Amino acid sequence: MPGPAPVDRTTGRNPAATPLAARPQFWALPQVRHWLLWGALLCAAVLALGVAVQHVPGSSAAELVVDQDLSLHHAALLTGVAMFLNVVFGPAAGVVLVAAVALYLWVVRRSPVKGVAFGLVACSGWVASEFFKIVIARQRPNPALLFDPLSPETGSNSFPSGHVSFAVALGFALYFLARGTRWAKATAAAAVVVALVVAWSRLYIGVHYPTDVTASFLAASAAVLLLGGLWNRFVPRILDRLPAAASPRTTGSTGSTRSTRS
Repeated sequence: MPGPAPVDRTTGRNPAATPLAARPQFWALPQVRHWLLWGALLCAAVLALGVAVQHVPGSSAAELVVDQDLSLHHAALLTGVAMFLNVVFGPAAGVVLVAAVALYLWVVRRSPVKGVAFGLVACSGWVASEFFKIVIARQRPNPALLFDPLSPETGSNSFPSGHVSFAVALGFALYFLARGTRWAKATAAAAVVVALVVAWSRLYIGVHYPTDVTASFLAASAAVLLLGGLWNRFVPRILDRLPAAASPRTTGSTGSTRSTRS
């Protein structure tokens, strides 16, 4: 027979009986209705777009015109911004950034649940982009056809953009942290702007086609939706059985804990 349900020593209640929305932040991730359906539809849209650009004759050549036009109008300031984003949202710097924030949440804020959730959400865009890169295997724009190739790259990993996918997923992760605070709207707006600027930078540098960066928004959003649904399906059940997670004080709740005294 199963053992007795875990009880929060602070409140004397069974945490499993508490609705997900009322539990500490990141015990449950924000979730849309029919998350599995929406996630599947977004993935299907990415695959359909990838198959189309691979098999429609002349599609890549038509899109290359955008990269070539941007390559003809490089400016020192814009080039500096684009190359800065190329490094910051690249794999190496991105891993360091996510790890630093996750460790801060885990060690300094003493919220391992929040640290793990942040890291998974932020990295979900990369995982999704790598999956679709393997499936679609689209060749990158030929740097020899650009007037000023800033960071020549070749290979069959053009679709979608890993930089943009990471920027979108990181924006979601930061918004989830700010959700419920006065910084929520500003964080959401900043996340959208940064993701769009990163998308522009990939075209400006000439390492992706417009459909690559467009698909990145869809792929990263699908990854976050699916991760949120799976997290809420399984993780709260695991946390309910962990004594250390039974009290909101150890889960990193951002809200104030009300007194139980009358």
